[in-house]
Amino acid sequence: MPMPMPHPEPSFHIRELTEVDAEALLAFEIENREWFESHIEARDPGFYSVQGVSEHIEDYLSGLAAGTWHPFIIEDASARIVGRANLKNIHTPPQAAEVGYRVARDAGGRGLATLALRHLIQQARERWGLTQLIAYVYEENIGSAKVLDRCGFARATSDESPTGSERRFVRLL
Repeated sequence: MPMPMPHPEPSFHIRELTEVDAEALLAFEIENREWFESHIEARDPGFYSVQGVSEHIEDYLSGLAAGTWHPFIIEDASARIVGRANLKNIHTPPQAAEVGYRVARDAGGRGLATLALRHLIQQARERWGLTQLIAYVYEENIGSAKVLDRCGFARATSDESPTGSERRFVRLL
């Protein structure tokens, strides 16, 4: 019998990333760096400073203004960042975008990745008018593959990926 999916606690919410999030985002990224790097490609070491994260946020918000990115953060009841989610490369190819998300190690198992991905799906449809979402996941990242499956993504028959070591998943909207 399948295990019931955990439901996110109502004390979590998703909002757009803003310029004032630099210090909180840096704390989140440093606290979870080792955990993230065990599942995804490591960030440049220069990222891990207030200046590095501020530039990162500026780039993402410029992408939002240009209609190519839509960055979000997930906060707990104390306004601590416990996750991130993004639509990226919006409209590349036409009417499509890539999704990405990461959840703090200590916030795992609460349904936050599913909450984030469902939010991205909603934004992709309602705000951006997209018809397809794409995700890339390392083969060994079974948890992310399960989240994608739970949210209606299917493994693509062609595993074209930017690095070659990831598997491609697609969801039609």
